[in-house]
Amino acid sequence: QAQLMESGGGLVQPGGSLRLSCAASESLFPIAKMGWYRQASGNQRDMVALITPDGKPNYSETVKGRFTISRDAAKNTVNLQMDNLKPEDTAVYYCNAHSPVGARFNYWGRGTQVTVST
Repeated sequence: QAQLMESGGGLVQPGGSLRLSCAASESLFPIAKMGWYRQASGNQRDMVALITPDGKPNYSETVKGRFTISRDAAKNTVNLQMDNLKPEDTAVYYCNAHSPVGARFNYWGRGTQVTVST
């Protein structure tokens, strides 16, 4: 049974905006630390932004000030608003949900492509 369902992504010009969403199951959302990682071609998968169950965000230095992560409890969804996108933001973006403490669970979405290009 799929735990995470991603939406959003696509092609955008430099300086543009995109919004990614990740819907989690009802049982998972309230207890999971959730967020986004990305993997560019030939690179490792890196953390982009995470948010705790009580709403505290954490960003990588490369996106701080341009991306905003938020939780929508009514929809069991985590959103990533990406503004002022740059070509180096091009990657496959993966939603992640893991236990805030210990290693009790760790789930990944299937990934969605974000391409920033003219």
